[in-house]
Amino acid sequence: MKLSIISLFLLLAITSFSQENGPSNYVDFTGALGKNQGSVSVDYFHLWKAGKAKKVEIGLGGRFTSYFGSSQYYSSAPASLAADESKSDSLLLPITQVNALNLAIHLGYRLSAKVGLGFNIDAIGFSFGGKQAGSYINNNQGLAASAKPTAFNILLVGNNDQGSLNSEFYLRYFVKEDLAIKLAYQYLFTEYTTDTEVQQLPEVNDRFRNKASLFSLGITKQF
Repeated sequence: MKLSIISLFLLLAITSFSQENGPSNYVDFTGALGKNQGSVSVDYFHLWKAGKAKKVEIGLGGRFTSYFGSSQYYSSAPASLAADESKSDSLLLPITQVNALNLAIHLGYRLSAKVGLGFNIDAIGFSFGGKQAGSYINNNQGLAASAKPTAFNILLVGNNDQGSLNSEFYLRYFVKEDLAIKLAYQYLFTEYTTDTEVQQLPEVNDRFRNKASLFSLGITKQF
């Protein structure tokens, strides 16, 4: 079940090959903002058109996301801890900066020649960034801790995810045949791994995750 979303999209993509009608290539430049945090991203998708009217767009591609923030709380990331707030501790980082390069999956629908909507999500990749000094917090007690972005990213659904993963729901308006403005809601996971297993109870843990909900604006170039 953990890989069901990835398997479903890949199956749809394979099925669409036989229904292909003029593949499209999209490049997006996107900026997102939230409280004391934000991101910039660049992605590329190769899309295939499916369905009778060829309005369904299924694709694969890659995305580079750079996330930055200040005074951000990261919570225990493993699913066994994240599912129960009483088991989850925190890592407070005064400065955060995570770069993620991931393979991504896309599903869209063209409502008309001018308007399209859809969803995309990172599936697997890696992250990098500098070490940050912060505080591990347990029962209102703080302990100095250092952490770096978790290196490996993989989509395993919900709290089972690992690393830094970007996803978005978007609406595009094409001002020209090959140029669009994109409005989107971005849901971005970033994750840090501490130098030591700072959390000991109810189990040892060194991974902490931040879930950011951001509104974004972008430009799409189709070719």
